[in-house]
Amino acid sequence: MASRKKATQTKAREAAETARPYVERLIEDDELRANLRDAYDAARDAYGRASNGKGPSKVLEDKKLQKDLKQAADSLRAASEALREPEKKSGGGIGKLLLVAIIGAVLALALSEDLRKALLDRMFGAEEDFEYSSTTSPAPATTSTG
Repeated sequence: MASRKKATQTKAREAAETARPYVERLIEDDELRANLRDAYDAARDAYGRASNGKGPSKVLEDKKLQKDLKQAADSLRAASEALREPEKKSGGGIGKLLLVAIIGAVLALALSEDLRKALLDRMFGAEEDFEYSSTTSPAPATTSTG
C-alpha cells in the first residue's frame, strides 16, 4: 500500500513539474489570459443558447450559437499557439539601462556647470590660478604746462 501511495505522489510531482512552465506562462502572459477568458465567455454563451430547450434542428440553424462557437474556437486556437511558441523576452534590459545612464550623464553635464568643471579638472588637471605681474615699471607721467 505504501508503494502505491509513493508511486501516486511521484506521478503527481511529475505532472506538476510538467505543468509548471504552462502555469508560469499563464500567470505572466496577459494576452494568453485574455484569449482563455474570451474562449470561456463564448463557450458559456454558446452553451446557454444550445440548452434553451429548442429542438436539435433549431440549434443547428442558430446563427448566434455558430458565432459563439467560432469565437470560442478562435480564442482557444490563439491561446494554444501562444503556449506553443517560445516566451517573448523583453528586449534589451541591460542595453536600455546603459542608454538611460548615458543620456542621464550627458544631461547632467549639460545642465551643471560645477559638474563640468569637476570633470575637466579630473581629465586635464586642475586649472592653476594665474596672476600676472609686470616686470617693467610704468612710464612716468609727464605733465605739460603751458
